[in-house]
Amino acid sequence: MKRISQRDIARQLGINVSTVSRALRGLDGVSPELKKQIEQLAEEGGYRPNPFAVSLRYDTTRTIGIVVPDVAFNHYAQIVKRIEAEARNAGYMSIITDTNDMYGNEVNCVELLINMHVEGIIICPAQDTVDFTHLLRLRELHIPVVIFDRAPDIDISSVMINDVASARYATNCLIESGARRIAFLGGLNQVKQTIDRKHGYLEALREHNIPIRTELVKCHHISYNSGLTDTLELLRLPEPPDAIVASHGLLAISVLSAVTSLGLRIPDDVAVIAYMTDWVSEMSHPRLSFIKQNLREIGIRAFRLLQDQLDGDDSVQHIIVKANLELRDSTKNMNQ
Repeated sequence: MKRISQRDIARQLGINVSTVSRALRGLDGVSPELKKQIEQLAEEGGYRPNPFAVSLRYDTTRTIGIVVPDVAFNHYAQIVKRIEAEARNAGYMSIITDTNDMYGNEVNCVELLINMHVEGIIICPAQDTVDFTHLLRLRELHIPVVIFDRAPDIDISSVMINDVASARYATNCLIESGARRIAFLGGLNQVKQTIDRKHGYLEALREHNIPIRTELVKCHHISYNSGLTDTLELLRLPEPPDAIVASHGLLAISVLSAVTSLGLRIPDDVAVIAYMTDWVSEMSHPRLSFIKQNLREIGIRAFRLLQDQLDGDDSVQHIIVKANLELRDSTKNMNQ
């Protein structure tokens, strides 16, 4: 059965909708007898207030928007899950949108959320986003916004992990295990996340006086096929890498496929450390050593930054969440 509405109740009793509304909200101006009739019909008909109608009346929706490159990807799914839980506990609903990691879709998602009158937006930009006008416009519209994971150098609050330090530490560990020809697989060079992780990798090489070989650095669009092509090219070099730092979980899976297809072994022929989630590492064979990102903390801090803005704090804050190296079976003489 269709739930009864205020208009239905008003029609049955032959009164104005405004009278029904006043009675259901407990306002004065409705006789006790009529109020009782209205409440009885509402209960029998399963009446529930329409939150969107309420939001239009009071110009507040109690909703936030979440924009991610791929909601099906475990990394983003875990962060979104925590953001949504924090928002719900604070009395907000969440509208989750997926850009398919494309700039054009991202702009459309943001515009859609603006039109839906969300009170704030938490976003991870697409990897090909270089124009952030649509995000800066949110601040002009006084819509709170927080960026996570791929935060550019712009005047918007963000939550990131310690990309430079974690990549440097991972590379140092490979060096200490005996690797000297260490390759780096990253995303597009325009993405700050890639820039920072590559910077940490290069710092580690310099600290150990290991020559930087440009042919061992591959930074392209993050996809399985791109990662596979890049890894095969690396492994077919006259002097192939003896270790690889993969800056994305999808690239790590590409590395596994490429190594296996050439009949090579991990870590005997090539050691691997990747940025990925722990359950993916446990499911891989061999289990990959990985940079463990505190996705729960990222989600919590992202929402709390947004909540600060919703409460009137317009300061720009950049939060760094520490990531740790978890050693598994893909690194030499380092297994725990």
